[in-house]
Amino acid sequence: MTDLHLLLTLGTIHLLALASPGPDFALILKIASREQRNTALAAAVGISLAILMHTVLSLTGVSLAIQSSHTLFVLVQLFGALYLGWMGLGAFGAQAWLKRALKARPLAEAQTNELPTSREAINDAQVMQSEELNNRVDNNLGKSTRDNTMSATAGLLLGLSTNLFNPKALVFFLTLFSTLITPEVSNQTKLLAAILLPLLSVIWFAMLAMLLSYARVQQRLLRFGHYIDYLCGAIFLAVSVAILLRLLTA
Repeated sequence: MTDLHLLLTLGTIHLLALASPGPDFALILKIASREQRNTALAAAVGISLAILMHTVLSLTGVSLAIQSSHTLFVLVQLFGALYLGWMGLGAFGAQAWLKRALKARPLAEAQTNELPTSREAINDAQVMQSEELNNRVDNNLGKSTRDNTMSATAGLLLGLSTNLFNPKALVFFLTLFSTLITPEVSNQTKLLAAILLPLLSVIWFAMLAMLLSYARVQQRLLRFGHYIDYLCGAIFLAVSVAILLRLLTA
């Protein structure tokens, strides 16, 4: 028999977790603010597929087996922390490279090309240069050299890996299911839970991707592209450092 109260509890807790800023949110924000909408939606699907995998692994006991092996669990957490740290350093490194590149292209270049020299026009020129260089930097994160935009496949894989390699996600789902899914819970309820959580995830992140990828919203976000990169980098690094500190103090 289906336990609707249990499903409602699982769904509510999961929605609260989705709404809290984390690596998944940072990734969608970064992609949706500068890429095509289908790429952002593909990243949302990738995150949801990873959540489906976490759910299945938790329900089948694989996640519990990983946690029960101290060495394996430490290695999983270490790999995940290093991956998220690499993502964070990549965001900060991109901005450092961007600043150096912008200094190499002084505003005199805009003047010699007979561009408007008003302060507003110069700021617009800087924004255009910044975005052009950001596009080049993002090639290192899976962009296609053909059209200089991230492909939907790259967005899907980036979303999948970001959530799947996040040890905090593994611990969250393991804790959630080990607490609420008792042996008395029917297989039908477990199956519905495995469908419900990824479904809520794809709806949430797809709505976020749709909102942030609207042309007007995207144009405004592009002016704060460097701040978005710093924010995303800080979120990735914060999670990475928190995991590493926990490993060192355990």
